[in-house]
Amino acid sequence: MVLRKFGRRSGPRRAMLRNLVTSVILAEKIVTTEAKAKQIRSITEKMVTLGKRNDLHARHQALAYILDENAVTKLFESIAPRYEDRQGGYTRILKLAPRRGDAAPMAILEFV
Repeated sequence: MVLRKFGRRSGPRRAMLRNLVTSVILAEKIVTTEAKAKQIRSITEKMVTLGKRNDLHARHQALAYILDENAVTKLFESIAPRYEDRQGGYTRILKLAPRRGDAAPMAILEFV
C-alpha cells in the first residue's frame, strides 16, 4: 500500500481518511481528488469485506474505523449483501476534469 501524506500530519490525515470512507458509505458516491480516491479505495473495500463477514467482531472492527453508526448499519445491511457473490473490486474510480481553482485532478469514487 502506498502511503500518501496529503501535506498533513498523521492525526489529521487519519481523520480525513475516516471521514471520506464514512461519506462514501453513506452517499455511495463522492467527488474528491484522484489521489484521495485512490487512497480510500482500498480502505472502503476492506470495510465491505468486513460487512460480508457479518459477525459481531467484524461489526466492532468497522465501528472502530467508521465514524457514524448509521454508516456501519448501512454497510452491513444494504451494501455488503449486494456483493455477496463478488470476490473484490467493489468500487470504481472515474476520472473527471481538473479542478478549476488549482487544476488538481478530480475523480468520482463510487460503488460498482
